[in-house]
Amino acid sequence: MATTTFSGPVVSTNGFVPPTFTVANAPSAAGFTAGTIVYVSNGAAGAAILAFSDGTNWKRSDTGATIAAS
Repeated sequence: MATTTFSGPVVSTNGFVPPTFTVANAPSAAGFTAGTIVYVSNGAAGAAILAFSDGTNWKRSDTGATIAAS
C-alpha cells in the first residue's frame, strides 16, 4: 500500500476509501505501520468492520479484538 504524507487540512470530494480485504486474504498487519486502517468485509464475526494495524495484528475498531470471520 502506498504511503502519502499530508500537512495542513485535507479535503476530499470522493470520501475516504480504505483497502478492502476478507479475513482470509488480509495481508499481515506486521507489514503495515501501526494505525493503518483497512475495511474487512467479514472481520467482525462475519460482519463488515473497519480494522487497524497494531503492528502485529488487525484489530477491530469497535472492540479492539483481533479480526475473525466467526
